[in-house]
Amino acid sequence: MLRNINDLYGFSVAASDGPIGEIRDFYFDDQTWTIRFFVVETGAWLGGRKVLISPIAIHRLDWAARALSASLTRERVEASPNIDTTKPVSRQHEVEQFGYYGYPFYWGEPQLWGGGPRPGMSLGSYESMQLPTETGARANFVEAQTELHRERGDDPHLRSCREIERYHIHATDGDIGHVESCLVDDEAWAIRYLVVNTSDWWLGHQTLVAPSWITDVGWLDATVSVDLTRQAVKDAPVYDAEALPTREQERGLFEHYGRPDHAVAAPPSA
Repeated sequence: MLRNINDLYGFSVAASDGPIGEIRDFYFDDQTWTIRFFVVETGAWLGGRKVLISPIAIHRLDWAARALSASLTRERVEASPNIDTTKPVSRQHEVEQFGYYGYPFYWGEPQLWGGGPRPGMSLGSYESMQLPTETGARANFVEAQTELHRERGDDPHLRSCREIERYHIHATDGDIGHVESCLVDDEAWAIRYLVVNTSDWWLGHQTLVAPSWITDVGWLDATVSVDLTRQAVKDAPVYDAEALPTREQERGLFEHYGRPDHAVAAPPSA
């Protein structure tokens, strides 16, 4: 089901033996536009440290209670690798995080989550993927994996969902507005749409843009370029922030732009 990413900020996250913290941000990979980690602020028990929790660990999502439950212990989370959440996350950091928790690497695989389109696999099957425990062997493993994927050219960064909000949107013939939010599929945890506010350009409305229509993201100058014209965006179906789009409305959006429906098309790639 589609969800507005803004509605997820502040959700509580609990381990099997107690609370972990609250969601403050999300990291998505800039190739497939899939959320790889929740950024969770731990509060007093870890001195406010922010930790990364993968959707792989989530076994229950309760929208009414605004809560997520993870198949982890607080001790496991406390000992997880530290990361600077003010910077993009490199492949090396992903190797460390996925290796620490024993998750299979998704990169280089044909589906969003490696062996499948969703992260909901049994955690018990991941144990063999854990990093070596010895410090030297661990460092060598991380470096070897990082170098392997750097050579293969699949070394993207993970980006902050909060960062991309307010990015300016460029059509093929000029500016059309800015990113207001994202709509995410809460099963695959893939970003399906950017919510675009066109009021910067004209007294307009909000509309949706699919990641597959993006031609470039200027991470340094905070811009997103799309393969759409200003007039096409102006005439596009209006997005109602009070009601998430139905499947019929999604089909209408793709028909308007003359693009293949993402439900039957391959995931976007960089």
